[in-house]
Amino acid sequence: MRNRPIPGSSGLIRAMSLLGDPVLHDACEPVTDFGPALARLVEDMYATMYAAGGVGLAANQIGVPLRVFVYDCPDDEDVRHLGHLVNPELVEADGVVVRGPEGCLSLPGIEAGTPRFDRAVVEGATVTGEPVRITGTGFFARCLQHECDHLEGRVYTDRLTGLRRSRALRAARRAPWARSG
Repeated sequence: MRNRPIPGSSGLIRAMSLLGDPVLHDACEPVTDFGPALARLVEDMYATMYAAGGVGLAANQIGVPLRVFVYDCPDDEDVRHLGHLVNPELVEADGVVVRGPEGCLSLPGIEAGTPRFDRAVVEGATVTGEPVRITGTGFFARCLQHECDHLEGRVYTDRLTGLRRSRALRAARRAPWARSG
């Protein structure tokens, strides 16, 4: 997919990094410049996430190895959570561990039961550098943990074991988008 503008938005739809792309497997760098380029990146990330039908997107998923993610995700009570985090840190993950279905825009069409805590707290900043603390439960907690994992160079299949892991990775190898060679 080429970078292209999304109708009604100033952001560009960027090409998605797919499983196997090295940018997905390295920890991202902290953001140090909170200027216009960061604001444009966040706009592009929203446009790309919406175009792909996702609920969250980390910067490295569009090839930018910076500690930034966006989200538009419901929790288990169907309350919508919309925002972004710059330099996020997962500061708490607790509660019961739930093995729930999880997918990823970087592994399109593949889903697996993945264990995640039912509550997560993430601290970071806005695009203007203002501190922010986000608490999520249920599906939104899963989203926060998933995006924080991306920024550490992990994808959800890294959390799988045994048969679940081998099935998900086999499906990724066989997927039409899989890299050849």
